[in-house]
Amino acid sequence: MAKRAKKRANAKKTAARRPRQAPKMLSDLFLETLKDIYFAENKIIKTLPKMAKAANSKELAAAFNKHLRETQGQVKRLDQVFKMLGKPARGKPCEAINGITDEGAEIMKDFKNAPALDAGLLAAAQAVEHYEISRYGTLRTWAEELGMHEAAELLQATLDEEEATDHTLTELATSVINLEAEEEYRAAA
Repeated sequence: MAKRAKKRANAKKTAARRPRQAPKMLSDLFLETLKDIYFAENKIIKTLPKMAKAANSKELAAAFNKHLRETQGQVKRLDQVFKMLGKPARGKPCEAINGITDEGAEIMKDFKNAPALDAGLLAAAQAVEHYEISRYGTLRTWAEELGMHEAAELLQATLDEEEATDHTLTELATSVINLEAEEEYRAAA
């Protein structure tokens, strides 16, 4: 019994000596998520040219190159949001985007010269888009809730681009890419 009481007393003393951390606020979460998407966008800028080069379809390569230019503009918008916060534009490693881009790299390697390569590249690109749509939708909502209306507008502009890219990729998949992969498969069978 005395040992337990002594342990509790020691634990209280140790806790009393530690400086108290301020509670994490929505603004902290906003900044951390902004760093996450900043890292992701810069990773995507490095990945899209590789995907465009690997694509067999000219339409798919063109879609990747178009989105590369958009992504560069999106990073500039993020730079503006960081500036509004008075914080340096800096990313923090994002395991989610690393995993998604690693899957894309694996598809490029495993399906090189295969009929399904473009379908796989397109699917990997849509995984990226869906991740970005989720992040930008959340960031926009938080910016509005934090009274950062100009930041919310910048984030909404990017969200609109991401949704348009996802729509373009879906159209490409259902009208060309998946059909070509299936036709090539049937021809080879």
